[in-house]
Amino acid sequence: METQKAPLERQHEITTAYLNALDTHLADIIEGRTMEMLEIKDIAGILHLHPTYLSNTIKETTGNSACYYFENKILALAKGMLEENKMSIAATAELLTYDPSNFTKFFKKFAHCTPKHYRDEFLKQQRLSNS
Repeated sequence: METQKAPLERQHEITTAYLNALDTHLADIIEGRTMEMLEIKDIAGILHLHPTYLSNTIKETTGNSACYYFENKILALAKGMLEENKMSIAATAELLTYDPSNFTKFFKKFAHCTPKHYRDEFLKQQRLSNS
């Protein structure tokens, strides 16, 4: 007879599965394997969990909301892409499934500057450190 997992162990398992599912989904976005950004309810479905249960578990386990991790992972990807300077800001926005205006609003809300300003400052600092 299988013993039931301790609640805390299960909460950590769910949190890890959520973060892994986020990483997989965002890699699929970047690699062009999918063109649509999932929502937390979609990831809950993939994990066979109710969205409210998933959100509450993430909050209880980490102290942060499920959205917090989603937004921060998208922001980290966006920053990395802007730093690479291989594509336009509009193309970066599109790849991350945003229209350019909403991408700028998202980026400014979480990075406290526009994508253009972030890229310009990064490149400026890079030039200064290379001189």
